[in-house]
Amino acid sequence: MFNLTPAAKNILIINGVIFILTSGYIIEEFGLRYILSQDFKPYQFLTYMWIHAGFAHIFSNMFAVLVFAPILEKVWGSRKFFIYYLVTGVGAGILYSGVNFVENFSLENKVLRYTSQPSPDAFRKLVLDESKEYYNQLYDFINSYSENPNSSQYKDESISIARSILESKSNIPMVGASGAVFGILLAFAMLFPNMELYMLFFPFPIKAKYLVLGYGLYEIWSEFNRMPGDNVAHLAHLGGMLIGYIMLRYWKNKYGTYY
Repeated sequence: MFNLTPAAKNILIINGVIFILTSGYIIEEFGLRYILSQDFKPYQFLTYMWIHAGFAHIFSNMFAVLVFAPILEKVWGSRKFFIYYLVTGVGAGILYSGVNFVENFSLENKVLRYTSQPSPDAFRKLVLDESKEYYNQLYDFINSYSENPNSSQYKDESISIARSILESKSNIPMVGASGAVFGILLAFAMLFPNMELYMLFFPFPIKAKYLVLGYGLYEIWSEFNRMPGDNVAHLAHLGGMLIGYIMLRYWKNKYGTYY
């Protein structure tokens, strides 16, 4: 059913083997950390993209590799395709880390200011600005805190929550090949924009360019409208698409084609 090409096959095998061997230690050591974290290592820009957290995570990424990668590899050749895969994956990690640095540095300062001068209004603003997806879960606590603004118990608990928000934003390692996979999707749409694709649970064919555009818009929406428990690095997905676009435009300007 699938005519696997060498690089695509090797990507599937490597990711599958690592997934089988994956433990908490592998994720903690080789997942991409916040660059100011004491656990950050430069090699994580490369290693994070070969690790997946959960079957659904690896299945969705590797299914995209299985479907789209062989077509691109036949056009580009194995070497060029694999370089593209690595560059979009590493580039997505670097871009994500840059944005993550700005966001976490700002959040760290906000949390420090809050812990020095805690108040119900300041706590409400901190949650709405930095962790809006959990506001509903904290709604009752915020109301109780507002009714007891001088309570040392509520102040201490709010400080603990503020620090946990910072911890959750800055100390969770990012893993997965999604940046490179979204680079693949972008490349497919640019090389074969009008190819019609059939999607599961969708009764009509959709052109590749519209499918990828929809994915991109969804990632932007998801980044700014996070739901509770959403730990997906949407910016890394967009970063993979951006790096892929830059590479393809460079090839277009240099060689006259995207390949």
